[in-house]
Amino acid sequence: MAFCLVLSSGGCASAQSGQQLASVFNTGLAAYDAGDYPKAFKIWSSIQDEDLAAMRNVAMMLRKGQGTARDPKKAEEVYEVAAEAGLPTAQADLADMLLKGEAGKPDPKRALPLLEAAAAANHPVAQYQLAQMFETGQDGLVPKDLTVARRLYAAAAGHGMKEAGQRLDALGGPLPEPPKGTAGTPSASTATLRPSTGP
Repeated sequence: MAFCLVLSSGGCASAQSGQQLASVFNTGLAAYDAGDYPKAFKIWSSIQDEDLAAMRNVAMMLRKGQGTARDPKKAEEVYEVAAEAGLPTAQADLADMLLKGEAGKPDPKRALPLLEAAAAANHPVAQYQLAQMFETGQDGLVPKDLTVARRLYAAAAGHGMKEAGQRLDALGGPLPEPPKGTAGTPSASTATLRPSTGP
């Protein structure tokens, strides 16, 4: 699973101005892009309490051991704060860690609401992982529902996730679009996350 660096700052209430935070964040980004991970980690750590994207990037670096010692437990804790604040990338990353059991036993039950929130925000990895849960009815946490799985795979594939397109093809391709103006048709976002009730 590829990691995605959050490139925009923002989020938490700031003691610094937005411009100052953006400047500090971008200095960390330049260090990261140059491969100076210790510097990037130090910079983002200095603003993580004021910038959700920096907080998420600190967690990612703790998870991967970039610029600091690898510490999955601490990464999970930092992701948790950013996820609770509503950052979809942190929600998806924390869910991924929980599904894989990187800081303890796998915990799909705890991952599920994080995946639902990130998938609703159009995060393709979350859409893909949630689709896998609906495809299998994972551990009884969600019903086995191939319609929901196909919708989620289609959404993830629409965001360029190749694996999602392959799973979608294996399940028979995308669902046909409902006719426009159909009364009672749920929106794409709500239809994505609700199990079908019909046959």
